[in-house]
Amino acid sequence: MTTVSTEVCILGAGPGGAATALFLAKEGIPCVIVDKAVFPRDKICGDALSGKVVEILNRYDRSLVERLSRDAIQLNCWGVTFVAPNLEELSIPFRNKPKDPEEARAMAPGFITRRIDFDAFMVDELKKHASIQLFEGVDMQTYTRTATGFTCTSADGSLEIKSRLVIDGSGAHSQFAKKIGGLEVEKEHHCAGLRWYYEGVTGIKEGNYIELHFLKDFLPGYFWIFPLPNGQCNVGVGMRSDYVSKKRINLKTELQEIITKYPQLAERFKNAKPVDSIKGYGLPLGSKKRKLSGDHYMLIGDAASLIDPFTGEGIGNAILSGYTAAQQAKTALESGDLSAAGLKGYDLAIYRRLGGELNLSYRMQKLVRFPWLFNFVVKKANRNKTLRDTIMVMFEDIDLRDRLRRPSFYFKLLFSGKN
Repeated sequence: MTTVSTEVCILGAGPGGAATALFLAKEGIPCVIVDKAVFPRDKICGDALSGKVVEILNRYDRSLVERLSRDAIQLNCWGVTFVAPNLEELSIPFRNKPKDPEEARAMAPGFITRRIDFDAFMVDELKKHASIQLFEGVDMQTYTRTATGFTCTSADGSLEIKSRLVIDGSGAHSQFAKKIGGLEVEKEHHCAGLRWYYEGVTGIKEGNYIELHFLKDFLPGYFWIFPLPNGQCNVGVGMRSDYVSKKRINLKTELQEIITKYPQLAERFKNAKPVDSIKGYGLPLGSKKRKLSGDHYMLIGDAASLIDPFTGEGIGNAILSGYTAAQQAKTALESGDLSAAGLKGYDLAIYRRLGGELNLSYRMQKLVRFPWLFNFVVKKANRNKTLRDTIMVMFEDIDLRDRLRRPSFYFKLLFSGKN
């Protein structure tokens, strides 16, 4: 057995864990990061990197975002299109796209890239830092509390990591979050999703807009089309797990039928073909406030159930939580207080930054159950800038906290026309 001692042990080298390690390195704090996979590896996901990802990674190193924007693994994404049950479209640009291609590339508000490529891109960045010790292909299974932190042991007994602080970014099926953090899957706050890679889908909006279709016969779920490099698309469906169980819905069958039964979609998929098989995954949603830290640990990303309840977007919140955890780790290590009380600032910072946004998304998720009301919101948003800005917060990093506290905001939202 190999035994490693460290101040910080990070479980999972996905976007959240990688971001945590990179920000710790920036602060001069060494860490060990371990993942059961060997990169590059696939990860079932929508593959969209929101403006929040760009914002946080720019805090680490603007050249990283610059390199990503030039890499063939990604497409610049300039907006999102929502399709209501009555098929009315609401297209929201994240910002005005410059006409000059080079300027547009440099200012891209978001990206779309397969997780197998993006996660490997981030892991390659980890390997540039001597202060980050990375273990791939090691499945950590046992977590033992000690007087000074945790001892984490691999399933095969080959690796033992002793650390004062564990930051868990090991994803939706995290055993640490379950065993130590006490988080359980709750179907009302969980989404089942399927992903299917396609090529040859037509009708992609200029600017590589991602699309969310709220189809009348598939509510309260949604269907998506996200463009990818090389003329491919990420196509999929998502629905809250309690509805899937209650209605006994076969998501695989629904996904296959959707692209043929709706004329506007059938035309776009007429000459398209799948390039892989349908794959499923689970999304622990941030529609419920949870305890995210405790004695000598913090939970980040999907392990902390921080996925947006309406859009299913999780990478941005994973990277944001990784950044926040690194800042809290610095404070706690400097003070020597790694107790639950000493790390509580992490929970406060996360919900101060994401609480309003997640609550808004949860309300939007509930709205989908009422097609007439969702149709009204889309129609209203097409005439109302305030509502468009509100919806945009779920993809573009717009902080609405101050406006959400003001009664005038809701007055404008409900009663204003074109503004």
